Amino acid sequence: MLFSQQKMYNLKHIKMKTNIFLLALIFLTKSYSYAAFEDYFLNKTMRIDYFHTGNYEFEYYSIDEVIEEPFWGGSLINLIDTFNYGKYKFEVYDAISNKLIYSRGYSTLFAEWQNTQEAKYTSRTFNETIIFPYPKKQVKIEFYSRNKKNKWEKKFEYFIDPYNYFIVKERRHTAKVYDIYISGASNNKLDIVIIPDGYTKDELNKFYNDCNRFANYLLNTSPFKENKNLINIRAIEVISTESGADIPGKDVWKNTALNTSFYTLGTERYLMSNAYKIVRDYASNTWYDQIYILVNTNQYGGGGIYNYYSVCTSDNKLANFVFIHEFGHSFAGLADEYYTSDVSVENFYPLDVEPWEPNITTLVDFKSKWENLLSKDIPVPTPDIMLYNGQIGVFEGAGYSAKGIYRPFRDCHMKSASYGNFCPVCKNAIIRMLKFYSD
Repeated sequence: MLFSQQKMYNLKHIKMKTNIFLLALIFLTKSYSYAAFEDYFLNKTMRIDYFHTGNYEFEYYSIDEVIEEPFWGGSLINLIDTFNYGKYKFEVYDAISNKLIYSRGYSTLFAEWQNTQEAKYTSRTFNETIIFPYPKKQVKIEFYSRNKKNKWEKKFEYFIDPYNYFIVKERRHTAKVYDIYISGASNNKLDIVIIPDGYTKDELNKFYNDCNRFANYLLNTSPFKENKNLINIRAIEVISTESGADIPGKDVWKNTALNTSFYTLGTERYLMSNAYKIVRDYASNTWYDQIYILVNTNQYGGGGIYNYYSVCTSDNKLANFVFIHEFGHSFAGLADEYYTSDVSVENFYPLDVEPWEPNITTLVDFKSKWENLLSKDIPVPTPDIMLYNGQIGVFEGAGYSAKGIYRPFRDCHMKSASYGNFCPVCKNAIIRMLKFYSD
């Protein structure tokens, strides 16, 4: 009896000490996460411009230049990516200890081009960029790409001495910055910078009026309107020689600052910039997490790629829808849910692989998506009929394919041209991302 009591006391004592140790460990971990930025980084940005070359079957990386930028708009706490989104990711390691100190996922136009017909017959090179807080000591950067099974493969690594005199410090494209909507300090807000293209000097007043209008589109759309206290929006004053954008399919060519062009990858409505380095140069005039290019034209079009940038036209009747839809791509990693419109990419989502985007599934790994949000009486797949209107389900047709890819709602802002219509799954994805930026 005495032995049993002593044993019980020892077990309780061990359990108590274990709990105290775990609490202390949690406290130390949280304290460390707050202190990690000051341990490893300065409050400014390091940018790496590199070339991404390849075709349908292969890819390789080569360094263009390393640049020092004066502002860091990202979190001082959430330094390690927790979402696992994007076609690519990079990881920053302290070179001495080999400790992971920063990481982010992202996608690029090169990734989309690899899935076009052109990529099967030729190779191309795209200029790409990553940014992270400016390191205090030497770092190692590792670049990863997903293979056809969505598994990460290391493609390239590069060591950087932050005191190397070849790091570019000149400011090549300086411009005035204007506050559109500011809710607080940049390091715990989502910072959006709007950059104009195709606005001449005489059209700058129009640009600022457009910025206010488009900021209201965002801030009056759920779930952004409920979280506007987590958002900052600024504008950069960039002057173009001519109004509008290139329209190659109609032999229209405009001399603009960011060289935006319709017919990207051969699709008329796809509007992107052919001057990504210049876009980044202008964005570096302020704090930013997300870049939005606003193009001065009434033609329908736009584009958005995760942690890359978004583009929208200023005066089309569907501009409010396009502005929010493209931001869903670039900010929250949301996939297109439509499947009837023409696109340039082919077989973009293999049916035997679970997509990384949070709002579509092939059912290969549905547990990682919105399975926990389904009601018990919802069939999987879910018939696309009025009975299930307004309910979270598994509706076939998404990701440019009518078969084998599923979306969570019958209709959504990521599916059809209806402004302010995010489904609950997309809203949850946006809120999670907003919280990540604002912690």
